[in-house]
Amino acid sequence: MAALDKVFTARGSPNIALIKYWGKRDEKLVLPWNSSLSITLADDVVNTTTSIVFSKKLTEDRLFIDGKREDLKNKDIEERLWIIEKMRNDADVDAGFLVASKNNFPASSGMASSASGIATLVTAANAALGSGLSKKELSMIARQGSGSACRSIFGGIVEWHVGSRKDGSDSYAEQMFDEKYWPEIIDIIAITSSEKKKVPSRAGMRQTVETNPLFQSRAASAEKRVEKAIIAYKERDFGALAELIMADSNEMHALMMGTRPSIRYLNSASYEIMEAIEELNREAGENIAAYTFDAGPNAHIITQEEFKDEILWALKEMKGKIMETRVAGQGSGPSLLRGDSLIDLARMAPK
Repeated sequence: MAALDKVFTARGSPNIALIKYWGKRDEKLVLPWNSSLSITLADDVVNTTTSIVFSKKLTEDRLFIDGKREDLKNKDIEERLWIIEKMRNDADVDAGFLVASKNNFPASSGMASSASGIATLVTAANAALGSGLSKKELSMIARQGSGSACRSIFGGIVEWHVGSRKDGSDSYAEQMFDEKYWPEIIDIIAITSSEKKKVPSRAGMRQTVETNPLFQSRAASAEKRVEKAIIAYKERDFGALAELIMADSNEMHALMMGTRPSIRYLNSASYEIMEAIEELNREAGENIAAYTFDAGPNAHIITQEEFKDEILWALKEMKGKIMETRVAGQGSGPSLLRGDSLIDLARMAPK
């Protein structure tokens, strides 16, 4: 049963795809052309906090992100937020909602803010509506708000299964290894820009599917990499895992550049980071780190704890090119918070 006039708050974190998806076979249901594999980051380093309340006192639905009220008629917002309307209808709740969400990292800059935002939103809404949905069910709902969000429902290493059914009932996320399986694996995040990307991921994917005939071959190769990466992770073979991660990132961005008009998310600092990591690997005589980039210029460097200082030192040498670095371990997925609301219930407004 829904708990009206009560605020529910969830905190979660983005994930970084080790093997990525780019392009959808169904835009509305957000069904990918290939499976993907990701690592969920620890929420003490990068996080999204989302509060939601359902109330008959609310005459209209409202959404605030980082203190700014969003236009619910904005196409990008509308495409993502309809999942809460669906959850509300499924729970047979006749009440407006107020959502307040904030990130502690740059949004819309290729750091998966939509993943953590949607994952925390459906987690909090599930509690507020008393829906009692499982994590698998939540991942399928989150997927329809933002594809990568389905992976942020879980912690550790997560696979998003491509599925084959038209209704999307077999396209969901599943935890393959929890965060304690290989805890030495970390992500060093190098922020090279906090600017909002010019081409949103959804638009970029659509553009690639429509104009680049190579995208289907890319999907097939990514599918095989997911299988190989799971084996490498299971065997704790970092050298093999790193090779797969970098190859996949390079292939995806090459696909973007081959799109018409060409899509370029990386900047000069991104390429310098790639060269620095490749040089470190050559000097070590093995892969000690792997770079990967989502749809943005900010780098995620996957490595093991023992090499952290060496990599941070190499990044420090790039003076003026990197705005900030953060070191994140593996996270456990969204959790409900007590007494940490972003909503002033008395005023029905963000705090």
